[in-house]
Amino acid sequence: MFETTEKILERLSLGEDSSIELKDLKYKGIQVNNPHRNSMADELAAMANSNRGVFLLGVNDKSKYVVGIPKEKLDVVEKWVVDICCDLITPRLYCLIKKISFVNKENVKKYMIRIDVPKSLFVHKSPGGYFYRIGSSKREMETSFLARILQQRSQTRLIHFDEQSVTNAAKYCLRKSLWKKFKTALTTKNKDDYEDFLLKIKLLTLDEDGTIYPTVSGVLMASERPHEFLPNSYIQAVAYRGDTREASFQFDSRDITGSLDIQIKEACHFIHKNMRIYAIKNPARQDIPQYSMKAVFEAIVNAVAHRDYSQYGAKIRLHLFSNRLEIFSPGSLTNTMTIDSLPLLQSARNELLTSLLSQCPLPTNEFEVNRNYIMDKRGEGVSIILSESEKLSGKVPEYKLIDNLQLLLTIYATPPPYDQAGIN
Repeated sequence: MFETTEKILERLSLGEDSSIELKDLKYKGIQVNNPHRNSMADELAAMANSNRGVFLLGVNDKSKYVVGIPKEKLDVVEKWVVDICCDLITPRLYCLIKKISFVNKENVKKYMIRIDVPKSLFVHKSPGGYFYRIGSSKREMETSFLARILQQRSQTRLIHFDEQSVTNAAKYCLRKSLWKKFKTALTTKNKDDYEDFLLKIKLLTLDEDGTIYPTVSGVLMASERPHEFLPNSYIQAVAYRGDTREASFQFDSRDITGSLDIQIKEACHFIHKNMRIYAIKNPARQDIPQYSMKAVFEAIVNAVAHRDYSQYGAKIRLHLFSNRLEIFSPGSLTNTMTIDSLPLLQSARNELLTSLLSQCPLPTNEFEVNRNYIMDKRGEGVSIILSESEKLSGKVPEYKLIDNLQLLLTIYATPPPYDQAGIN
C-alpha cells in the first residue's frame, strides 16, 4: 500500500478515508501534546480492528498540506507512537514506523513519519473502548458487533503466528539464495514458477485482500535482514569477563542478524570464540572446553525455533559469563508443558518454522551434530543439552520461567582443572 513516497504525496490530495489517516502534531517543549495519547490510541486501534491502513504524521488533515515534523523531533515522535502502541492498546499493536523525507514544490526538505497498521488477528481495546473505522472516522463497537468480531477473530487466530502475512514486507525480500535450499525436483512441476513453489511451502501467503506477502517464517528463513520487518528477530550476544552482568565487564558483544540458519551458526561461533578451553596431560594433551558445542547448538536451535516472535521488544539474549552461559528466549512454555516435562514432551509454538528448520541443511558440521539438517523433530534436543553439559561440568543445566514471559536456560561451565592454565 503506497509503496513509494511519490504515491503517498499523490494520494494526499484526496484526503482521509478507510485506509489513510492524516495527523498534524503539536508540541510542548520537545514532547507531543496534540493529539492526545488516548485519542491517538483509539485511532490506531480502530484501524487495526477494521482494515490495513497508513497514518501519516506531519500532515494537516484539512488542507492536506505537509506541515512536516522538525528533524530533531523525529525520534521523540517515534517513541511517542511506540509507547502508545505498547502501553495504551491491548493487546499490543505491532506497526511498522518509518521516517521519510522529501523535497516539496518550494524546494524545502520536509520530514514525516509513516505508520503502517496491519489488519490484526486480534480485537484491540484502547482507552476509549473498542473502536472500528468506517470511512475517515472511528465508531465505537456496539455490543452485538463486538461479540461477532471477537468470535470471527478467535477462529482466525487458529492460524499460527509463524504462518501470518508480514504486510510491511514485499515478496521480493525473499532471496533465492536462501529459499532454494528447500526446493527439490518434486516440489513443483514448473521450475520457473517460483511464486507457486513459495506459496506451497508457505514462505509466501495470499492475504485476504488478494495480495501476496511473505509469511513470518518466510521472512525469518529466506530474507537477509528479518529484523527490518520483524523487530527484535535477532540474537543479542554478550561475553563478560566475570560472573556478573555489568557493562564494564563486557569484552565482546554482537547483534547476530540474518536468516535463522545463519543466526544459529554465528551464535555458536560467538560461544566457541569466547569460551575457554583447558589443556591437561592425561598422559597426552587433552583439550577440555567450558561447554559442549553439541549442547550449545541444540540450545540455540531450540531458542530460535520455539521463541514467541509476536512479543514486542523481546529478543533472544545470549550472555556468556566466566562460570555459566545464559540463553533467554521470549515466550512461555506451550500448551500444558512444564519445566519438568521439557525433556519428555514435544510441543511446537511455531509448527511451520520447525518444519522448515528440519528441512534446512546444516550450514556447517563443526558442532559435533550427527545429522544432516538443523533440527531433529524427534524431540531429543533438551535431553542432549542436559546430558552433554552434565558430562563436562558435573552440573545439570537449569530451565527457569521468568514472569511467564521468557524461558531462561543456564548451562554451567566446566570448572578449570587444578593447577592448569586455560588456553583460548
